[in-house]
Amino acid sequence: MLKQELKLKLSQKLSPQQIQLMKLIQLPTQAFEQRVKQELEDNPALDSGKEEAEGDPLESDFENETTEEVPTDDYDVDVEDYLSDDDIPDYRLHANNYSGNEEEKQIPYAAGKSFAEYLATQLRTYRLDQTEKKIAKFLVGSVNENGYIRRAIEDLVDDLAFTQNVYTDVQTVERVLKTVQSLDPAGVGARSLKECLLIQLKRKEESPEVHLAIAIIEKAFDAFVKKHYEKLLTKFDVSKDQLRAAVDEISSLNPKPGSSYSNNIHNVEHVIPDFSIKIKDGELELTLNSRNAPQMHVSRQYRNMLKGYKDTKNKDKTREQKDAVLFIKQKLDAAKWFIDAVQQRQHTLYITMESIMNYQREYFLSGDDRDLRPMILKDIAEDIEMDISTVSRVANSKYVDTPYGTFLIKDFFSESMTNDKGEEVSTREIKKILELTIEKEDKKKPLTDERLAKVLKEKGYPIARRTIAKYREQLNIPVARLRKTI
Repeated sequence: MLKQELKLKLSQKLSPQQIQLMKLIQLPTQAFEQRVKQELEDNPALDSGKEEAEGDPLESDFENETTEEVPTDDYDVDVEDYLSDDDIPDYRLHANNYSGNEEEKQIPYAAGKSFAEYLATQLRTYRLDQTEKKIAKFLVGSVNENGYIRRAIEDLVDDLAFTQNVYTDVQTVERVLKTVQSLDPAGVGARSLKECLLIQLKRKEESPEVHLAIAIIEKAFDAFVKKHYEKLLTKFDVSKDQLRAAVDEISSLNPKPGSSYSNNIHNVEHVIPDFSIKIKDGELELTLNSRNAPQMHVSRQYRNMLKGYKDTKNKDKTREQKDAVLFIKQKLDAAKWFIDAVQQRQHTLYITMESIMNYQREYFLSGDDRDLRPMILKDIAEDIEMDISTVSRVANSKYVDTPYGTFLIKDFFSESMTNDKGEEVSTREIKKILELTIEKEDKKKPLTDERLAKVLKEKGYPIARRTIAKYREQLNIPVARLRKTI
């Protein structure tokens, strides 16, 4: 049995313009520039740069225009809608450090030899037969960016046979590997940290401390790594001064010899700050990166096409002209929507960062992490009367240049905890105090996590030992045993 009934249902949907705005807001500067460039290429009704003064501006629209044979709504175009690019005053949306003549600064890239090419060049000074040259070249190609060969000799022998058509044995590869390990920088071609340190030590000028250092690495590497210095003193029957000298020799070595090659080419991602905060006469000054404020306008050529269509008498308008004007209208609508979205993006970025700057005013004036206030997304969202998701999109992908360095905006957000005075303090402040406490500790008797918890409690921060361990790991600080010195 069929039955008809009416139902009322409320649903919330984002318009295409809102979706476009959200996508633009979350883009960092470089990705945003690419997005603008793509839109300019895809939409011929959108032009970049500042629009030149128009000598004969359009004065009328299509409000009184009627069309035949097709619905009026499809072709009723208000030309004046495309003469103005925004409803928000222009000065509110431009960065105050932006100039139309501003030169775009780009970081040049220097060309150079790769690390593998640098090693291969050195091989030319060695006398090797054809097979050994192929093996040596293959081994050099197997060296990673840190300078290590992280593969078993047996696997290398198999690869040489399958990929290079070189049939050899383990002994030959190990002999050629010794040649590769004699290249610069010292330690390159090692298969482990232990081997890397030994290669470097054996290149040093002989001395009692170097001799002891070699013995420690060869015979007591695990005890050295775990900093069991008492065991080392007993095993090698040396004084603390002698052991300290040997440990200093080892500490001076490079555990990643590949990183010492200055011309090594890496894919480096350069951070482009979206904002800049400066201190001027004791006050904070916020500016938006000019690259986030491109000047765009609706194409005059497309508007003139509409003007020509309007000037044509209704009876003379053909179906092709009406189809063309519908296409033009769609492109003009898309251009206007994009311009509005870009301007709203600028406005949203600015007021969000301005709210964060004001909230963390003391920190931006001092640069001391202990002045950071506890701050969550909700605090800023309520201040600027926007959704939390909008603030999150801004914070997760944007950077700000400050007098103390360039930081990801989300780093200024932190949870809070209550100190012994009942005051809410930022977890960033606690981490800073923890870091300073560890820096000042006696390295001969470093503080355990339990002892650190007691010290911070005495300073007014009641924190559990497990929380101390979590913060210490986040700060990349090793456990007490590994911080110990002689």
